[in-house]
Amino acid sequence: MLSYRHGFHAGNHADVLKHYVLFSVLNYYNEKDKPYWYIDTHSGAGLYDINSEFSEKTGEYYEGIGLLQKERKLPNELFNFLEFLVQFQMDKKLYPGSPVIAQKLVRTVDRVKLFELHPADSEHLINNFKGQGVKYQIQKSDGFQGLISLLPPSTRRAVILIDPPYEDKSDYKTVLNTLQEAHKRFATGTYMVWYPLLPRDESLNLPNKLGKAFKNDSFLNVTLSVYDGKQDEFGMYGSGLFILNPPYTLEKELEKLMPLLVQVLGKDDTANYTLESTTK
Repeated sequence: MLSYRHGFHAGNHADVLKHYVLFSVLNYYNEKDKPYWYIDTHSGAGLYDINSEFSEKTGEYYEGIGLLQKERKLPNELFNFLEFLVQFQMDKKLYPGSPVIAQKLVRTVDRVKLFELHPADSEHLINNFKGQGVKYQIQKSDGFQGLISLLPPSTRRAVILIDPPYEDKSDYKTVLNTLQEAHKRFATGTYMVWYPLLPRDESLNLPNKLGKAFKNDSFLNVTLSVYDGKQDEFGMYGSGLFILNPPYTLEKELEKLMPLLVQVLGKDDTANYTLESTTK
């Protein structure tokens, strides 16, 4: 199944959580001189026009990043993230996906490995990175298999985003299996697994399965719900990130910021967040 297009959802509440954490993790990795790889298993098109037919059809940007941009008083961490996004909205209202966020943050010594299977989005991705140099490698292939083929990285440092659309229910099982195999090959990388919060067993059970599989490792599991999922039989009421080997600074950062994100992005008083962690 290749019907999913992230252009419909770019900049929504799930992107706020996912992309802020990615922004924070990459900046943390940049604090050390040692090079690292950024690997993105499901890259999408990379850059999205908020005024496009895709985005205007749903208006999810305005209920996500758009709401955050209206806030006048923000903690420095969120203010810096929004300032980073300004560069994409100078001449045209654009929103960067995870590959382009990484493109702007990685250094000359680092490498970026991108995978995208959707034929249209992979072409857009290639065009968005045209002329950027050899440090960017883009493959029109399955990101689950592609990730395993790259590990361990020669740098022995890597940030890895596993971010499938979950339009196929088998993605939930594949995510767990892929992360377990990747961890066997490269145990010290920072892995970020994004997942939707949906009223279905596969979605509800995935974070528990991940937590059990990596109970002896260091991880953070954070979720943001913009309303009570019991109100909606089908819709995505929130999202989560399971972060294996997170930066030691990230938990306190999220403890500070998540209540504000609930306040700003929540649709009603049932909005909430969770934050679970282990420390090894």
